[in-house]
Amino acid sequence: MTDLSNNASSSNSNDTLEDTVWVQEIAFIDSVPRWIAMTFVFVVFIGTWQFVTAFGFVSPIILPTPLETFQDMIFVGTNLVTGGYMLTALWITILEVIYGFALAIAIGFSLGVLVGETAFGEKAVMPYLVAIDTMPKVAFAPLFVAWLGFGIESKVALAAFIATFPIVVGTAAGLHAADENARMLFKTMGASRMQTLIKMKLPSGLPQIFTGLKIGAVGVMAGAITGEFLGGGKGFGELIRVAASQLNTPRVFSLILYLSLVGLALYLLVQFTQRKVVFWHAERVGSYDG
Repeated sequence: MTDLSNNASSSNSNDTLEDTVWVQEIAFIDSVPRWIAMTFVFVVFIGTWQFVTAFGFVSPIILPTPLETFQDMIFVGTNLVTGGYMLTALWITILEVIYGFALAIAIGFSLGVLVGETAFGEKAVMPYLVAIDTMPKVAFAPLFVAWLGFGIESKVALAAFIATFPIVVGTAAGLHAADENARMLFKTMGASRMQTLIKMKLPSGLPQIFTGLKIGAVGVMAGAITGEFLGGGKGFGELIRVAASQLNTPRVFSLILYLSLVGLALYLLVQFTQRKVVFWHAERVGSYDG
């Protein structure tokens, strides 16, 4: 009799737990594997594109068909593989992006530490950085050309100019995100300001710093191509400008798609580095996990 009562009370308690414990329900759309979701979106996009062009809703001069774009992508890819003039142009653009991103990291991290670590930087420097960032950055391209000439230097400068501010904000936010208890602990143990910065604030702020780096990696490509549009050059941006002037829209689309692959590769490189360096921090937003 006692066993029956114990079993009954146990069953009642289990029912109570099942009723009170909150379990997150996963929507069907969230349970779909990434590759299936991406394939579905791609098919819908291509289908809509084909529908719009096939029935003449948009002039083929403005929007080529998917087949025309694919054929031109094969032509551009063949030229790249065989070492043609497009490979030289792509390499010039890649150098502009790499140099610009490296310069943005150096300047952005230094200013970010200044803003995040000192009251002077936060009160006196940050307002000017925000004011500069709100300005139309494309308008600075002629200035960089006038200062640095028509070579690669002006493109690198504009690319770094566009990518610097997100790195500044990410670095400053990361330093401010340090746990207050950890700060007090370091202060109690007699750690210097530099020791606290290097051993506590920077490691704890790495997730925010890498967020700024990923945003900068996206913007640096736009800066390099904009510099080639407005300041001449011999990279992919110049090839796009020439193709657009000739109304060769399939060529424009194919060149843009190849540039997007370069930008995506840079973004994934930053993300890969983040996973190796900040391995303890789980991130969902902006991740390309399968």
